[in-house]
Amino acid sequence: MSQITHEPVENRLLAMLPEEEMEHLLPHLENVSLALGEVIYESGVQQSHIYFPTTVIISLLYMMENGSSAEMGVAGNEGLVGIALFMGGDSVPNRAVVQSAGEAFRMKTKVLQAEFARSGTFQRLLLRYTQALMTQMSQTAVCNRLHTVEQQLCRWLLLSRDRLNTDELVMTQELIANMLGVRREGVTHAAQRLQATGLVTYVRGRITILDRSGLEAAVCECYRVVKDEYDRLLG
Repeated sequence: MSQITHEPVENRLLAMLPEEEMEHLLPHLENVSLALGEVIYESGVQQSHIYFPTTVIISLLYMMENGSSAEMGVAGNEGLVGIALFMGGDSVPNRAVVQSAGEAFRMKTKVLQAEFARSGTFQRLLLRYTQALMTQMSQTAVCNRLHTVEQQLCRWLLLSRDRLNTDELVMTQELIANMLGVRREGVTHAAQRLQATGLVTYVRGRITILDRSGLEAAVCECYRVVKDEYDRLLG
């Protein structure tokens, strides 16, 4: 456990709880620092905690037998990681890995399940978030099948930007390629095109967004579909 430097209300789901429910949960929330590349849970392994990110971004990856992977979804300060714990199972066939280092609050499985069973605002928020996450996963599958690597990269950058609240993202092209499930060369060419048009700069693993509106104009409709659904369900 790290020294607490962030507050639970920096997670948007927790911030939406009534004061009484938040006070009830506080003793069960543990602040943790998570490093880049750290595995939160592995495919098929029973999960011990649910995580509520504040400054960390966590990718949900599907792993193939040959070791290749593709991102199914991403979670940051808008949500949580560990929906299996309140959806009827303790494990899922995917891996959760830290995409951008930062902090989160976690809660033990037994505590989470007891709180979820109380059927209050906490339960309703978790179910609404799950619906929003399902939309993101579905749209990611469509995007990866139908849209160009450049459009996928724009979507990925905007989703990351929304969850980090900063224009500077620490991301290597190899990491991005693994997340998108494409060749590194494809990401290199796409990043070069975005840089040539003045939308981003890329230097030594740091991507800085220079023109957000330009990225939104270049991205496919998948980004807006996902964002609108999160806004509709969670405000």
